[in-house]
Amino acid sequence: MATLRAVGPSMTRSMQRVAETVAADPAGCAALTVTGLAERTGTSEATVVRTARLLGYPGYRDLRLALAALAAQQAAGRAPAVTADIAVDDPIATVVAKLAQEEQQCLADTAAALDTSQLDAAVAALVSARRIDVYGIAASGLVGQDLVQKLLRIGLIAHAHTDLHLAVTGAVQLRPGDVAIAITHSGRTADVIEPLHTAFAHGATTVAITGNPAAEVAQYADLVLTTSSARESELRPAAMSSRTSQLLVVDCLFIGVAQRTYATAAPALSDSYEALAHRRTPRTSR
Repeated sequence: MATLRAVGPSMTRSMQRVAETVAADPAGCAALTVTGLAERTGTSEATVVRTARLLGYPGYRDLRLALAALAAQQAAGRAPAVTADIAVDDPIATVVAKLAQEEQQCLADTAAALDTSQLDAAVAALVSARRIDVYGIAASGLVGQDLVQKLLRIGLIAHAHTDLHLAVTGAVQLRPGDVAIAITHSGRTADVIEPLHTAFAHGATTVAITGNPAAEVAQYADLVLTTSSARESELRPAAMSSRTSQLLVVDCLFIGVAQRTYATAAPALSDSYEALAHRRTPRTSR
């Protein structure tokens, strides 16, 4: 279900019909043959198989097994709650409850869909990198700055770019052994894709943090870290939900790097904390 929410926006309309049908009735669909599901959704057998593969299953048989397991889970009352959209007249207490549930679901979906082998490879690349450039625009730019601030505190050389011209200027200086990270929920943000493409062409290890792994940004990414693609509503735009899942991935990257470089990371963190301690505690005048 987490994968379905992540890759749904990148599906064709016919594949979305298949996905929506199995999501709405996993028990019923688990009992159908590939021909039966194709007939029920008004699509072809090939479309059903492609949908199963896009969801991460080798074939339709594996998807049926997953649907049966999901149906059993729902029958046992362990199915995740689906948060309703926030209404204009919702009391603030209801808003808090709905947002909290939505954030929890967003984080759970991201954790479930995240490819840990890709994450581990990204951590390894960061640990050995001479230089790290991070690209992001708007809300994704804030996440990029958060990652860079964390990496700087443990002694890595990192730069956050929210301006296309500066991003491309930096990207042409990257070489094999350097790392470029693009953060884009849609996977189609041109001001993020262009510098990543440049970094890719110059031999840097490239990483995409995106809610749409089938989008253009993945073409220039050696590693893809998929985030949750939460539903967008009138009062809760995609920027809010995407930032939550992106921050989880950023924290996973940072913790992974800190673990592998603990001998130098721990003293660096302590030094940075001590250097700014007087900014948190007012000095007494003599």
